Amino acid sequence: MRARIDNQVLFLNHEDVPVFKKSGSVVRNNYFWALRSIAAQAGYRDWEYESEVWLALQRMLLSFTESGYLGLKETQLEFPVDQGEIPPVLRPVSTWEDQ
Repeated sequence: MRARIDNQVLFLNHEDVPVFKKSGSVVRNNYFWALRSIAAQAGYRDWEYESEVWLALQRMLLSFTESGYLGLKETQLEFPVDQGEIPPVLRPVSTWEDQ
């Protein structure tokens, strides 16, 4: 998921977060609600996560990655190269954008 940090707020590109589908995959729908439950803002714009929940987000992303039901593109944060340093708590679930 494309991500960026601005003023200690993590933004996830709204086009990359999972979509809730009433008759969709239980895992994907649970993932959607889990991500939404700790977001400061979620919906039709970029989802926002304050630094206070980054550890919970990291654990959630690792858990869903390890489940094997979702791909890395869905569970890994992808930062732009010019982002600067990725905070240590997010490094286990992060990568840099492909050039």
